[in-house]
Amino acid sequence: MTAISKKVCMLGEFAVGKTSLVKRFVFDRFDEKYMSTIGVKVSRKSIVIPRDDEVIDLNMMLWDLAGSEEFSHVRASYLRGATGAILVCDLTRSSTLSALHQYAEDLRTVNRGVSLVVAANKVDLETGREMDDDQIAAMAERLNAPYFLTSARSGLAVHDMFRTLGLRLLEM
Repeated sequence: MTAISKKVCMLGEFAVGKTSLVKRFVFDRFDEKYMSTIGVKVSRKSIVIPRDDEVIDLNMMLWDLAGSEEFSHVRASYLRGATGAILVCDLTRSSTLSALHQYAEDLRTVNRGVSLVVAANKVDLETGREMDDDQIAAMAERLNAPYFLTSARSGLAVHDMFRTLGLRLLEM
């Protein structure tokens, strides 16, 4: 088995569910209370990915970055060395979708060939949804990234999203 480590950043506006997605993926749990991330929180999760005639043990270092304007001036130093990112928007706040373009641009300024995945989170909140699948698909296409409708609460599509990013990271 070959072991590979990759740095992945979680990017998006405040309260879109970045930390909750990481907790669901790493610990398979969800916490109802909101705790804003200050600065950066790093978690680690290994996934096994079969590829060709070998098995890869992909160690994902997940950097959960605060989503605030006050933090943006130091964000570049945290983005250095990232090979992938999950860009997270909140389906109940349309402004969080349009913000993804700037996050991707900031990341690609520091790391040219980075792989991206878009997470349209909180799909379990059926009332209050402010964007449709076509809008999400258009943004994902603009960013050259697959997208997933996720729920950190239920776990819907969370593992598939991280696995897809893992596969993309191994193609680099």
